[in-house]
Amino acid sequence: MKAPELGIKIGVYEHGKRNSIADLGVKVGHATLIEGEDVRTGVTVLLPPVKNPYKERLFASTFVMNGFSKPIGFVQVDELGYIETPIALTNTLSVYTVASAMVKHMIKLNPDLKSVSPLVMECNDAYLNNVRKMAVREEHYFEALKNASLDFEEGAVGAGTGMSAFEFKGGIGSSSRVVEIGGESYTVASLVLANFGKREDLTIAGVPVGLELKDYPGRGTSGKGSISMVVATDAPLTARQLKRLAKRAVVGLARTGGYAYHGSGDVVLAFSTAQTVPFDKEPHPISFLPDNALSRLFKATAEATEEAIINALLQAKTVEGNGHVRYALPVEKLLEIMERYGRLERRTR
Repeated sequence: MKAPELGIKIGVYEHGKRNSIADLGVKVGHATLIEGEDVRTGVTVLLPPVKNPYKERLFASTFVMNGFSKPIGFVQVDELGYIETPIALTNTLSVYTVASAMVKHMIKLNPDLKSVSPLVMECNDAYLNNVRKMAVREEHYFEALKNASLDFEEGAVGAGTGMSAFEFKGGIGSSSRVVEIGGESYTVASLVLANFGKREDLTIAGVPVGLELKDYPGRGTSGKGSISMVVATDAPLTARQLKRLAKRAVVGLARTGGYAYHGSGDVVLAFSTAQTVPFDKEPHPISFLPDNALSRLFKATAEATEEAIINALLQAKTVEGNGHVRYALPVEKLLEIMERYGRLERRTR
């Protein structure tokens, strides 16, 4: 269950129908690798709601809070202001394999293509996964691509299979928020690959849950890891405005207890589904919201990212691998803590 279904209210804005990045029409697919005693990893692919992302480019930008990370494709996004491929998530040593597969995917879609900038983000799952085996192969990208759907799993799946968060089991999480601006309704959503944090730092809806659970089993390698965050919106925004939006994802990260420690690569990619950047060279008009209308979107981004991280924890199951174990966040104990602090509301469906 996600946070609202358990009675945990994060923020003030309402979530969308699916309470995920799928509320923007973004499909998500996973390939999960669980092999032997030490392979616990995978690939997650996000498909923006266009038929051919190379020909129907979407305005985008990035933000790097702490650059201990190895994403591929960020430089061109910031230079040109758009994305031209799907977005993939995987482990640190597999970004190059996945990028190669994505290039082949784009070549198949575009026979005349001679240059493309694949987008691959990563976190290091070496605690539960023998990352040196480089178990992810190009076929796993295509498996995740085939599995892409508006209804997708979260938690310890795909790229999240071997990830840890706050010394509990982490992984994939997503959430959305709906806001009204000038009489129009807009949605902002976040999908995260959560693999960061010290146990004692974990904060849920303002409650110091990590301190309450500091003696729960499974601690180890605290503070190491990273988080990759993808923010999507249907609000018409320019690349410059999307960079401002991306920065607010870090506000949500901080509210969960993320402090961007030295070894944590904290990176954000933000894009808008509102309009495409035509492939041709003809001039074309664009629309965008005025800057003074963005504050609600900023807050919604922070809320969606905060809940996405918590949802990753809530939906991940205990995983053992590579000589270690990461226990799932104990939900019943969590609910007892939230109730004791007066932060448990009526459960929703």
